[in-house]
Parts: sequence; structure tokens; C-alpha cells
Amino acid sequence: MTRNRVNEFIKTPRKSLLVLAYPVVIAMLVQVSYNIVDTAFVGRLGAEAIAALTFSFPLFFILTAINAGIGTGMASMISRFLGAKNKKQAENTAVHGIIISLALALGIFLAAFFALKPLFTLLGAQGSVLQLATDYTSIILMGIFIMFPTFVITSIFSAQGDTRTPMKIQVIGLIANIILDPIFIYVFGLGVKGAAIATVIAMLLGLSLGIYYLKKRSYLNVKLKCFKYSNKITREIFYIGIPASLMMILVSVYIIFLNRFAAHFGTEYVATSGIAYRLDSLAFLPVVGFTTALSTLVGMFYGAKRYDLLRGIVSFAVKIGFGFTLLISVIFFIFPQIFLRIFTEDPVLLSLGASYMRIYVWTFPFVVFTMVGARTLQAIGKGMPGLIINLVRILVVAIPLAYIFVFVLGYGFVSIAVAMIIGNIIGAITALIILRFYFKKFGILSGPKSLASPK
Repeated sequence: MTRNRVNEFIKTPRKSLLVLAYPVVIAMLVQVSYNIVDTAFVGRLGAEAIAALTFSFPLFFILTAINAGIGTGMASMISRFLGAKNKKQAENTAVHGIIISLALALGIFLAAFFALKPLFTLLGAQGSVLQLATDYTSIILMGIFIMFPTFVITSIFSAQGDTRTPMKIQVIGLIANIILDPIFIYVFGLGVKGAAIATVIAMLLGLSLGIYYLKKRSYLNVKLKCFKYSNKITREIFYIGIPASLMMILVSVYIIFLNRFAAHFGTEYVATSGIAYRLDSLAFLPVVGFTTALSTLVGMFYGAKRYDLLRGIVSFAVKIGFGFTLLISVIFFIFPQIFLRIFTEDPVLLSLGASYMRIYVWTFPFVVFTMVGARTLQAIGKGMPGLIINLVRILVVAIPLAYIFVFVLGYGFVSIAVAMIIGNIIGAITALIILRFYFKKFGILSGPKSLASPK
């Protein structure tokens, strides 16, 4: 890409959303598939191996969340600078993002490496499951220096309206992971450790490709000579990025609590919930794609002061996302075991999973509203509202309800899914209220008033 595509997106906003979204969907499918592929191969080693990856998944998600927060804050600024036709500041913001990601990777590695086993013990892992979870996650943690800059580089491309390049990087990395997983797990006999090693090697290939494409295909000139330290840029990246990271970390904490509740019923129930959450991530890939593409367009339209297009594209994204997730919910409800068999052939897990999924799937349509609301507000430079929306649906409603259902009222395993449904309904209502408040405050409902572009 050798040009600023803002004018092109303004001419065809709905078509642009679709064009930008489908490579993101594929890229996100690949990103989620790293853990899913590991689970699929490791799942053949037994329920303990699946449970180990289930315990490790929230921590892996926390790393992704911190990384994604920096990418979100940086990308929001880049899109708005490009909308305002300020290429120089967009380039400076991109370099800031890469440097910040490397600094965070070092800090997290030093803080987390020796705390893994005590943390997994606290979360309820025991015996061989504890050792397997620690082995897997400690190796993944070493790959943080690869994971973080790779994500920021792909965010740089997405922010400038190029979602195909990140897709290529992710697809090639996944193919490498699929090839390497069985080699390291079975041929070399490394088991769960082998899955982690294969993933880190695949990530390294992705980083190499990202650096190459950054030099050859980027509209922005992302080089160290473009860097001029700015307190304002750093502050805004964190201003948007920290709530975005906390929002994703909150989802991880959510899963940790739900795993802890599931552990009350036994290891098989932890494995079942782990499989359900992976199917959840697959179901939401198109919505994630739409909301990621949406944030690029919202940022550019906001920077260009085209509030009419901003309103229209947000409404369009909600309709598409809701319709798709409703369809997926119906399919998963009717044929749950078809999808559960991706991860296991264990008849006990299949039976438990089918019962759980038939309730759990009705959370899907309501999450669309929270995702669109959070992404839209991040794109216009407001990170905190998305965090508030998720605090309400998770900490205020879903987790307390699940605790009451399981430990106070003594309800069964599927009551956890019921609590999630109620939490997501309340979250959707909260998202709509907050989104309308900010649209009215910034003049987006009636016309331009303030905050049209980044300072």
C-alpha cells in the first residue's frame, strides 16, 4: 500500500467495512487457532492435558490483552492522524507503539516467569495438571518478545487500511504451527511442551514476515529516524490502551473465575468449559473482524469530521454482527457435538459439552453490542467506556450470579452459562446507553462540535 486510503473509504463506507473485515476475520481465526491447534493436538493426550491448557489459556489471553491494548491505542491515533492527513505524526506514533511493546514485554517477562506455579496452584490446578500447565505457559512466556512487536506491526497495517498484510502474516504463521505441532508433540515426544515450542517458532516466523512487509508495503515510513519522543503520543496510547487491555484482561479474569466454578464439579467440567470457550472464540471471529475494521473506519471518519458516515457504519456493523451471531447460536444449539468433536472424542466430555453449549450459545448475540460500543469509543479516543461496559456485565452481574447459582443455591454446571447470558444482556443495554451519551456529547448525533482529530 503506497497511499492514504481515507478518500476511498469515504466514498464507499459499507463496502470498505466488508473489504477490510474479511482479512481481519481470517487473521483473527489464525490468531485464535494457535491455541486451538495446540488444544486439538494436545487433546489426544487426554483430559489432563486439555485441563492444563484450559488453565493456561486465561494467562495467554492476558498477554494478548496487554499487547492488544498498546496496538489499539496506537492504531486509534494512527487512523485519526491519517484522517486528518498528518502522515508525519502517524509515523511517529507507529514507532512509539513498537518501542512501548518491547519495553512492556521485558517488564512482564521479569515479573511473571517465576510466579507461574503459585498462580496456577491458586487457580485450582493440582498434580500433573499443575506441572503441565506450568511447562506450557513458561515456554509461551519466553515468546513474549516475539508476540508483542508482531501484534503492533500488524496493528500498524490495519490502522492505515491494509488488513490483507496482517492476514498473510498470521496465515503463514499458523501453517507453520500446524506443521510443527505434531512433530514436537509426538515425533520428538515432548507432549505439552512441544506444543508451546512449536507455537513460539511459528510466532518468530510471523515477526520476520512483519518486519519484511513493513519495509516493503507500508504507506507509513516506520523507521527509527521517524521517532521523536512525545509525551502526548505516549500518554494517549496508554490512555486508550490501558482500558482496552484491562477490558480484555477482565474477560480473562472472567474465564479464570468460571474455570474455578467449573472445578467445583471436577476436572471433566473444567475441560468442558475450556472447549466451550474455544468454540466461543471461533464463533466471534467475524464479529471481531468487523469491529476491528470498524475501528479503522471510525477513526478515519472522525479525523476527517465525517460524522454522518461514522453513525451509519456503526449501525451497519451492529446489524451484521447481531444477525451473524444469532445464526451461529442456532447452528451450535442444534448440532453442538459436531463442533465439540474438533477437540475431543471422549463421550463424557461430549455429553457435558452438548448440554452446556445449548445454553451458553445464547450469550453470543448480546456480546455484539458490547464489542461494537467499546471499539467505536476507542476509535474516537475514549478507552474507559469499554472497560465500564465490561465491568458491569462481568464483575457486577455475571460472576456474582454464577457464584450464587453454584455455591449458594447449589445449581448444576449449566447454571454458569445462565449467569453469563444475564450478564451479557445487561452489558448490551449498558453499551447502547454509553454509546449514545458520547455520540451526543461529541456532536456525532447532530454534527461536528469537538474532538474531531487527535492533537
